[in-house]
Amino acid sequence: MKDLTKSIKRLVRHAEEGEKSIESYLSRRVRETGGLCLKFTSQVDTGYPDRLLLLPGGRTAWVEVKSRGEKPRRLQVVRMERLVRLGFAVHVVDSREKVDRMLEGLATAGVATAEPSPTEKPTTEKPATEGE
Repeated sequence: MKDLTKSIKRLVRHAEEGEKSIESYLSRRVRETGGLCLKFTSQVDTGYPDRLLLLPGGRTAWVEVKSRGEKPRRLQVVRMERLVRLGFAVHVVDSREKVDRMLEGLATAGVATAEPSPTEKPTTEKPATEGE
């Protein structure tokens, strides 16, 4: 019985801290601000952030959503660094709290306060190339 209880608690925690849950929370919070939270998928290149935020006042931000404690993959870091070099705001969030801090930072100062930054060490994955 204890094992079943542990399994249920683990499933509930994953449901609350999983990428889909955090992404849904992000979408809802952005809508509450009057903004749009667009799901981004490229038919040509992979590794770009999950969401493009279009916020009141003409502010935009790219957001990569991860499960709690997860880091961007190497290719994702390459793509995010390129977006930053182009002048775009890019953020990584892995919790509801980080979503709230990011949106608060964007609303007040136009910058994010969420961590980790796109330049943190990525997870180990196959080597990335710019042309992928």
